[in-house]
Amino acid sequence: MIASLMMYARPELVEAHHAYWAAIRGALARRGIDSPQVLSNDVAEFDVWRAPDLVLSQTCGLPYRAYLSDDVTLVGTPDFGLPGCPAGYYNSAIVVRKDDERSTLEAFADARFTYNQNISQSGYAAIYFLAQESGFWFSDRVESGGHVTSARMVAERQADIAAIDAQTWRNICRFDAFAAKLRVLAMTPPTPSLPYISAKGVNAAALFGAVAEAIETLDDASRQALDLHGFIPIPKEDYLAIPNPPLPR
Repeated sequence: MIASLMMYARPELVEAHHAYWAAIRGALARRGIDSPQVLSNDVAEFDVWRAPDLVLSQTCGLPYRAYLSDDVTLVGTPDFGLPGCPAGYYNSAIVVRKDDERSTLEAFADARFTYNQNISQSGYAAIYFLAQESGFWFSDRVESGGHVTSARMVAERQADIAAIDAQTWRNICRFDAFAAKLRVLAMTPPTPSLPYISAKGVNAAALFGAVAEAIETLDDASRQALDLHGFIPIPKEDYLAIPNPPLPR
């Protein structure tokens, strides 16, 4: 069996994530559900998400609706209490350098855009549709492999603009000195946040109850470090209603 909570993992949050997973494991055990002692955060994403013995992981809305929704169980969605978003929703901060005087998204049409992955809702799809509304898409694009790397590339003038998951951007502002070189040009419209999933056919209600209990009983310091405000039952249909940009095969 395998479990992973890799999406917001970073060195400064290791202890908080350890405490969170211990709380989840305890709540799962009280419901008669076995779980691994250690999270497999270094295993490739789709190897985790498609594992037949997946206990729990967090995916992104775009891969969930495009590739996973028929093959996994949707458990629920953590609420990070993000400004301007309904409970369980998130958006993206479109970030540029502070010294870049361009003030609209359209003004960056010829700029270099960096993104974590082209199957990312927050890093790619959200800004894709916003740019399409303005009649363009970036022709100069470079994949960074991660949100923090995208933001750093903009700060270090290797790119000009990026869309960053709002919770990741919150953590960048807390922990990364290069954030001082960046500003938010705009925020994208909210969409359902990154859902927790499990293997197909599991007891979703039991898993939902375990995670909700874990968040409620987690120590205050860990809960605040991870910005966990609750666990929300967002229907599968709400995820599938979000449009997809052109996707890799």
